[in-house]
Amino acid sequence: MTLLNQNLPEERRGKLKTLLAQDKLVRVMEAHNGLSGIVADTTCVEGKSGDQSVTREFDALWESSLTDSASKGHPDIEVISFDSRLHTIQEILTVTQKPMIVDGDTGGDPNTFEYMVSKMERAGVSAVIIEDKVFPKRNSLEAGTSQVLQEPDVFAQKIKRGKKVQATDDFMIIARIESLIAGTGMEDALTRARIYLQAGVDGIMIHSKSKQPDEIMEFAGKYQDLLKELEMSKPLVCVPTTYNNIQEEELQATGFQIIIYANHSLRAAYKAMRDTAKSILSNQRSLEADPLCAPVREIFDAVGFLDVKEKDQQDETNTNIPVIIPAAGEAPDIESVLKNTPKAMADIAGRTLLARQAQALNQNHLTDVTVVTGYAGDKMKGEGISFLHNKNYKKGTELHSLLTAQEKMHNGFLMLYSDILLENHVIAQLLASKEDIVLVLDNSIQYLEAVEGKATDYVISRNRQNRNRRSINFDHQNTVAKIGKKIDPASATHEFIGLAKFSKTGAEQFLQTYQDVLKNLKGKVQEAEDVSQFRLTDLIQEMIDRGFNVHYLEIHKGWLEIHFPKDIELANELFTAQEHTTKVS
Repeated sequence: MTLLNQNLPEERRGKLKTLLAQDKLVRVMEAHNGLSGIVADTTCVEGKSGDQSVTREFDALWESSLTDSASKGHPDIEVISFDSRLHTIQEILTVTQKPMIVDGDTGGDPNTFEYMVSKMERAGVSAVIIEDKVFPKRNSLEAGTSQVLQEPDVFAQKIKRGKKVQATDDFMIIARIESLIAGTGMEDALTRARIYLQAGVDGIMIHSKSKQPDEIMEFAGKYQDLLKELEMSKPLVCVPTTYNNIQEEELQATGFQIIIYANHSLRAAYKAMRDTAKSILSNQRSLEADPLCAPVREIFDAVGFLDVKEKDQQDETNTNIPVIIPAAGEAPDIESVLKNTPKAMADIAGRTLLARQAQALNQNHLTDVTVVTGYAGDKMKGEGISFLHNKNYKKGTELHSLLTAQEKMHNGFLMLYSDILLENHVIAQLLASKEDIVLVLDNSIQYLEAVEGKATDYVISRNRQNRNRRSINFDHQNTVAKIGKKIDPASATHEFIGLAKFSKTGAEQFLQTYQDVLKNLKGKVQEAEDVSQFRLTDLIQEMIDRGFNVHYLEIHKGWLEIHFPKDIELANELFTAQEHTTKVS
């Protein structure tokens, strides 16, 4: 558990009603144990819609009968006792802060339900949802299962008994109507809704196992008419497990106020566990299974393993992570200007290209800068910069130069090509990124002609924009599908600019993949004819093919590559104008 999530029952219990009073869509995520509860409680996604920041998270937790039973290895037929369920409920409540809704199955008989309500209310649960089936119920989603509904007046009496014993107004009892599951039709569902509302229920959940949302949308419309007739305002709940093609905003527009994602954490965990087990059996080692698994330190951090967490926090707050600049290669396209001098020493408005890079890095509090030299290494100079020499620079690639500084990588690092000029904000944005491996990509390549004589690192992004949805770019969805110099420019979505960030975990994955390639692969690897010609983009693609996520930060300006003499002329003009403006102001 984490001590940061202490939350007294009386503080938590009324949170659901508060959310509903704000006329807010309540997004609910399933949890079946403490760890899945932490995930549901803390996960959020951040992104941009135009210039506006967007953050989404779950508002509440769902303790599911199905996933509680399945996680214990039992079928969902009310075979797990309520005391066992209560143990799981308290396990989740102990490590989370958000309100909880509990799947109460049928609630048992009225006497049993009274005790259920009392125990959950004392624990801090915000609501229970009970379904109008005869005990013991059968899960609603399995085709061909016989579903027996309880008489609506009998079920209404159970609701009244539950409402009578609750001690506060914060706790909610919600009736789950199973008419559409049992095949008794829309009119039966509406009749039951009327009876349950008049019995004092706090809300209605309509359930369906149809692949399409038509029938629940129809019910929602008629439910709103029913509320007007009865002069009530009671929330409507849905569980879009089978009709998962409909978006939240459509459900909200129809009148749904609570949307429950009822079993996805357990289903995802089961698939990952099974695939991991198969991978280990197939490969007789666990290396290939690593992309399927969270790093151990993430689990330590999530569950509050304080000693390890404190060390990780120290790493995270230290923004002065090492920067490695591979600068060993020759530059034949610009030799007429350089005259036997490394490209990093090119004069840009009175300062070297390397000095300009160091200035941008230093202004982002990055002062641990290592440059890997090769060609004309004795001419490489820079204040406050460390230099390592790659004596075999003629035989390898920029990847081998980068690996010359391997000792600087282990706690995470930034990689910057030696011919890139950057505005400060690009580096700041990269430092703010939270993913383990992040490449900086320019999307303007889609609108520009390929430059003859320039070897471009083309990228195809994995995410595709949905024309029917508001354009929001969530950071965690920005992942790379393909990267390399031989990608058809017409199919490329981005260009890799030569700036990347690797967290401690990302660096471990990077080095581990390289060592495995070096040890076990021969002949052509990705775009390289053999491992000796393996480039950085080849290693990145190898990681992607092995299942690691490589994320990207998207830009369309704020950088300049020095490749041809005309690039130096442009850079001189830009920096001269910029420095003149600074002096004037």
